[in-house]
Amino acid sequence: MHQINIHEAKTNLSKLIQEALNGEEVIIAKGNKPVVKLVPLQQQKVTRQLGLAKGKITMTDDFDAPLDDFSAYM
Repeated sequence: MHQINIHEAKTNLSKLIQEALNGEEVIIAKGNKPVVKLVPLQQQKVTRQLGLAKGKITMTDDFDAPLDDFSAYM
């Protein structure tokens, strides 16, 4: 754990973020009084579930037929 002031934190933010990602505890202080602890967020693993939209989406037989509105562009 180490403590730095806000000005130093602004100057070295990328480095401090990397330190936090590496497991180091970073404390940011204002006037030598600790105000913020920089810690990495816990990554939530999202599991995908196939088939959630089954039956909700339909396509007509002529979905790929040319549109009359765009005949001038073809």
